[in-house]
Amino acid sequence: MNDNTGQQQSSLLDTVKLLGSVLVLLAGIVSYYYLIQISILFRVLIILASVVVALVIFFQTLRGKTLWEFFQGSRVEIKKVIWPTRQETLQTTLTVFVFVLIMGIFFWVLDFLLLFLTNSITS
Repeated sequence: MNDNTGQQQSSLLDTVKLLGSVLVLLAGIVSYYYLIQISILFRVLIILASVVVALVIFFQTLRGKTLWEFFQGSRVEIKKVIWPTRQETLQTTLTVFVFVLIMGIFFWVLDFLLLFLTNSITS
């Protein structure tokens, strides 16, 4: 029963942190438009700072930590992937380009024939 209370408090704290993160982000956006007399450089820096602070707050929550673990796992999986060589990439790109060219010509001829048939029928 005590564990459930701890989870509720943690959930409430996470909710407060998420709300704070959103509010910091919104404050940065509002300040960008409200402080129009300030240089654009400083307004962009305010936005960037608010995004950084919002992300720091977000990654302190359970959802943020879960997302960070997902990112770490993704990096591990990316390293396991066997990426194609430059030659394989060029060959595949050339094959796709030729196929698209052939299909483009095919549809152009088909369009021409359908236009010819339509004009023949309606004339």
